[in-house]
Amino acid sequence: MACVSFAKLNAPSSSWIGGQQSLPQRSGSSARLATRRVSLPIRAGAYTDELIKTAKTIASPGRGILAIDESNATCGKRLSSIGLDNTEPNRQAYRQLLLTTPGLGEYISGAILFEETLYQSTTDGKKFVDVLHDQKIVPGIKVDKGLVPLPGSNNESWCQGLDGLSSRSAEYYKQGARFAKWRTVVSIPCGPSALAVKEAAWGLARYAAISQDNGLVPIVEPEILLDGDHPIGRTLEVAEKVWAEVFYYLAENNVIFEGILLKPSMVTPGAEHKERANPETIAKYTLTMLKRRVPPAVPGIMVFAFVHLCSFCLEDSRRWKPH
Repeated sequence: MACVSFAKLNAPSSSWIGGQQSLPQRSGSSARLATRRVSLPIRAGAYTDELIKTAKTIASPGRGILAIDESNATCGKRLSSIGLDNTEPNRQAYRQLLLTTPGLGEYISGAILFEETLYQSTTDGKKFVDVLHDQKIVPGIKVDKGLVPLPGSNNESWCQGLDGLSSRSAEYYKQGARFAKWRTVVSIPCGPSALAVKEAAWGLARYAAISQDNGLVPIVEPEILLDGDHPIGRTLEVAEKVWAEVFYYLAENNVIFEGILLKPSMVTPGAEHKERANPETIAKYTLTMLKRRVPPAVPGIMVFAFVHLCSFCLEDSRRWKPH
């Protein structure tokens, strides 16, 4: 089975989570760690108040996030399914169809956009970000550059995109974006290795710190992949370790917890496990993990529901105008 995963710094790739092969202890005494943490207080940045307000707005009750951050290649697949070419005007028309849906703001608090979409306008010349603002929807932007193989790991991967992120984030803020998305993954069948867990956690923490420094609320998303035949207890074990590592490095990077949002994976058995869990069991394990790992300062936990909007939207010929 092909495995996808991510990286960890300064740890042997042979160290895996689980069984007797736990992650190595961090060097230095607890006293030195405590002293080091005290010497690095959370900074009150220029955007602190705005970040907290934005995070609370996105996490407002009864609304959720619309993810339309498909790459141009993925968007092209949707268009080709109805016989349309993958051109910028067609992608613009598709996204306009979604963002101008009447009453969208009643149910959507934030919309994650692809970079191209952030700079696009409607056919009438109105910027998409202004269309969202008018509906009290916060514009967001996908900022990672995708997964690549992680050298020295157990066939795992890491998420790239930190290079140039600060300057890109500053430009996204100027264009109207107020939150960001960065997705990395953990593969249980691949270990996961201590290297991969640390790289994922460190990458998320650096992305979060850079985003906040430029006025963007970071969505923190270490996705635990569904691949594998492991039981639900194993998923819980890995999820707890991953989130512990993530929050450790978020704190090390002076990230303001009140100005972030989380997107955790549900705690489920592996997709190939012989025993399927019912919704009540999944809810119990997921809430157990969240209660054990998420600090109370975090304002919102976003659980995404992936709905295939394109099928019925693109076939609505009354509104769709192909180019």
